[in-house]
Amino acid sequence: MGRGADKMADEYTKRSYNRAANDEDEDAAGHSDSTEGHDEDDEIYEGEYQGIPRAERRKDQEELAQQYETILQECGHGKFQWTLYFVLGLALMADGVEIFVVGFVLPSAEKDMCLSEPNKGMLGLIVYLGMMVGAFVWGGMADRIGRRQTLLISLSINSVAAFFSSFVQGYSSFLFCRLASGVGIGGSIPIVFSYYSEFLAQEKRGEHLSWLCMFWMIGGIYASAMAWAIIPHYGWSFQMGSAYQFHSWRVFVLVCALPSVAAICALTTMPESPRFFLENGKHDEAWMILKQVHDTNMRAKGYPERVFSFYFCFGDINLLSVFVHLYMCVRGCVDACVYVCLCLCVCLHACLPQVRGNFLAIFSPEYRRTTYMMMAVWFSMSFSYYGLTVWFPDMIKYLQKQEYSSRTKTFTQERMEHVTFNFTLENQVHKKGQYFNDKFMNLKMKSMVFEDSLFEECYFEDITSSNTFFKNCTFIATLFYNTDLFKYRLINSRLINSTFLHNKEGCLLSDVSDDNNAYMVYFVSFLGTLAVLPGNIVSALLMDKIGRLRMLAGSSVISCVSCFFLSFGNSESAMIALLCLFGGISIASWNALDVLTVELYPSDKRCTAFGFLNALCKLAAVLGISIFTSFVGITKAVPILFASGALAAGSFLALKLPETRGQVLQ
Repeated sequence: MGRGADKMADEYTKRSYNRAANDEDEDAAGHSDSTEGHDEDDEIYEGEYQGIPRAERRKDQEELAQQYETILQECGHGKFQWTLYFVLGLALMADGVEIFVVGFVLPSAEKDMCLSEPNKGMLGLIVYLGMMVGAFVWGGMADRIGRRQTLLISLSINSVAAFFSSFVQGYSSFLFCRLASGVGIGGSIPIVFSYYSEFLAQEKRGEHLSWLCMFWMIGGIYASAMAWAIIPHYGWSFQMGSAYQFHSWRVFVLVCALPSVAAICALTTMPESPRFFLENGKHDEAWMILKQVHDTNMRAKGYPERVFSFYFCFGDINLLSVFVHLYMCVRGCVDACVYVCLCLCVCLHACLPQVRGNFLAIFSPEYRRTTYMMMAVWFSMSFSYYGLTVWFPDMIKYLQKQEYSSRTKTFTQERMEHVTFNFTLENQVHKKGQYFNDKFMNLKMKSMVFEDSLFEECYFEDITSSNTFFKNCTFIATLFYNTDLFKYRLINSRLINSTFLHNKEGCLLSDVSDDNNAYMVYFVSFLGTLAVLPGNIVSALLMDKIGRLRMLAGSSVISCVSCFFLSFGNSESAMIALLCLFGGISIASWNALDVLTVELYPSDKRCTAFGFLNALCKLAAVLGISIFTSFVGITKAVPILFASGALAAGSFLALKLPETRGQVLQ
């Protein structure tokens, strides 16, 4: 281990083609004769600053990449990698949780905030928009200031924004907090896979990156279980008048921030990627981390005689991370947010030139074809996957509404006098009824419609309603006391000598919502997430045996075929089964795509490329969700054709990409 590290250190010292050396050369008074006459496009190749031809530079890069691979093999795969696996798994778990949070709280939050349909739609999409921005920004930052440091900052923003989103009352402030939370967690996937891959030898890389994907599934299961256990318990709440309300769904939002907080705490104990240090000329730090990996694994395997040295390594804990955590602990969350934002602005300003350079570099002639092909594959996969996974629950809800409507009872020309209604009225239509001196007291109305009816000298007290309307009705000498029968529920109705007293204010949570339907939503999400377990296991076991491209193309083709079974989904149980089938098959292609993305780009551009492609993925998700959900209740043919066509195109293009199995990490 020592000889390998020293040899690699000497090679990096003799060849100053890293970015740190380039920065020094750029500040020098003159250039070598070999660089005279080069234009800006030529200067992107760092070796030419040194007078090194492009072909020779590429040969040196491959040689040194092989040496790094040799050292990783000497370090072995053991306790250190497994510890990092669980630490980064928490960050990936936080990403999985974030996808589900808004969808689970929306039915309750819409009552708290009086959300309209457009507002609910924007709240559902805002997380994806935030993650799109976050993936691009944090991916570029990770190649500039480090994987670990960037991940700590992004997760801190996610945690703080999630914390505040559970307390804010207004729609606009809640929308902003969820946007900020999405921006923070957007860096999770690009950084986590790049970070972990740089500690893995080639024979373990595909398998263990696939095992890491399991945590996204665990995040979905965690969110479903917590929603199931917390949200329906409306007793877990308090309110101060109608101005401030803290209901159970806000407790759920707080609980969903725990994986991100746990990831931050665990990540502070881990070191920076040694490959990042080598790319930035910090050779001593890189060797110390590689020795830490080697020593940790050797001790755990019972080979103390192979330990190179004994030392304590606290990783790359610089002033930024220290100040961030001190501010969070001492000065409070508000001051911490201000400080983090200021530091982030400074970092973005300082890093912008290199981030821009890295982004342009992935479109250079060397990587242009690969990048365009990967963009097409990522877009097609995301468009079909996210579009269908949101379309499935919406279709299930539509089928539930259809079945519920089929059980509606209709009453015509009924006449009621001196009757007291003090029981729940649900799923009924009353036409041309006459109600004289009747009392409606302490009851709940759910999906009730009164049409062309007369209410004379009636009394409504303590009424809680949902989806209830009075159409073309007449109210004579009728009193409404402590009800939520606001005037917008009285459609084309006449009020004669009628009075509203002490109307219920705000959008209070009520027990009118069907708890069974809520449990069904959580249960369906739980099953859909759990269904990817077999696909995760298969992809992990076969990734290094059959290759990334066969896994990606094969899974996409099978997913494409499974889309045609959607035409048989005419019931709840059938749609749930198809959701589980599609999720279980398609997850293998996602795992292969993640591994392929990590291995196709060099270390100094890996996070930038991954972040850009993941941002494109979120954009495709927004388009897919918007298009697919617009056809719910209209036709199944269009979603089926869109999804199958996108998957077929993705699988065809995937076969045109280079296979990376058995190759050293660039």
